[in-house]
Amino acid sequence: MKLLRLIVLAGCLLATLPLSAQYRDDQFKRDAFTQTYADTTEKSQTDTSQLFSFKEYFGGLGHKRTSSLKNLTIGSAVLVGGTQIYNKQYWKLPVIYGGIGAGIYGGIHFNQLYQKTGEDRYKLYRTLSIAGAGLFYWGSFMDGVVCYDNGGKRPDSAKSTLYSLLLPGLGQLYNGEFWKVPIYWGLMAGSIHFVVDNNTQYLRWKNAYNKATSDDPDVEKPPQSAENCKYYRDSYRRMRDYSILAVAVSYLLQVIDANVFAYMQDFEVNDVISMKVSPSVIPMGDYALTPPAVGMSIGLKF
Repeated sequence: MKLLRLIVLAGCLLATLPLSAQYRDDQFKRDAFTQTYADTTEKSQTDTSQLFSFKEYFGGLGHKRTSSLKNLTIGSAVLVGGTQIYNKQYWKLPVIYGGIGAGIYGGIHFNQLYQKTGEDRYKLYRTLSIAGAGLFYWGSFMDGVVCYDNGGKRPDSAKSTLYSLLLPGLGQLYNGEFWKVPIYWGLMAGSIHFVVDNNTQYLRWKNAYNKATSDDPDVEKPPQSAENCKYYRDSYRRMRDYSILAVAVSYLLQVIDANVFAYMQDFEVNDVISMKVSPSVIPMGDYALTPPAVGMSIGLKF
């Protein structure tokens, strides 16, 4: 009789096990699909950074708020002298505007004289006047970067970048990496040399090709054929364009180098490497689907 009761009890338990497993599985699926893994009421944070802010720029000029060096430099490209106003160096404004105005006036005046007389000296004066105006304009940016107060932070990545933009190699000098200056200057000087040389050869073979294909009987034909002249003309023009690209890449590379290495100097890097080994226990899941496990955790610090 007892044996019969045990058999009946075992049969009931075996019958209820699939039902309980199915219940746990259904509960797990239901909770998995209804559980909230993220708070949907939380507002997503948007990136409010922008290239230029009028509010920040004019607020800085009015000394009502702090303005970044990047924002001041971009704004000063249109409103010349904005950085000097922000730095409260108002006495520099007449110098900047006077130099730019005098250069523009001289360029217009000497250009009119050159158009009337055709004398080369007026052409030279015109060029020097325009170059002087550009020099004062460039100087306003350089002065603004030098005099900008960044709270004593050194090196400042913004200053280093603008230094390299205004004068190649100056950002590396500001970062204290003097050995890089000859490298970048050598790259740029070599590229400029090839630009000038290839452009000279391009103009030479272009002129030869024009003579070779001219129908004017008075034009002296070059010893080379028109096909050869065209080949050399196109080859030197292509190499000139590659040389111009090399100048641009060298210039851009030194700007990126100044920015990155000024920014990376804020990070602390040392040779200390440590490892920590400790026992670890993975607890049982919430629905008892996986048993607890024992293992080790290894952490590296460098």
